[in-house]
Amino acid sequence: MRAKVTQALDEIRLYLQAHGGDIELVDVTADGVVQVRLTGACQGCPMSQYTLNMQVEAQLKEAVPQIKRVEAL
Repeated sequence: MRAKVTQALDEIRLYLQAHGGDIELVDVTADGVVQVRLTGACQGCPMSQYTLNMQVEAQLKEAVPQIKRVEAL
């Protein structure tokens, strides 16, 4: 599952990098929780929670249906 998450994040990363940010995969738990760290312009951005929920989580769940949720550390 981690390989699929990494592949999906690579696609999401292009969008984030275009806006000066990035995303780092920290962990994928056995119960389907993806832990990430937002970096660059995304770190501390007031819209980062929206981006995490509406972009990152939505695309990860579509690419890897076993994902339950995404958490930012």
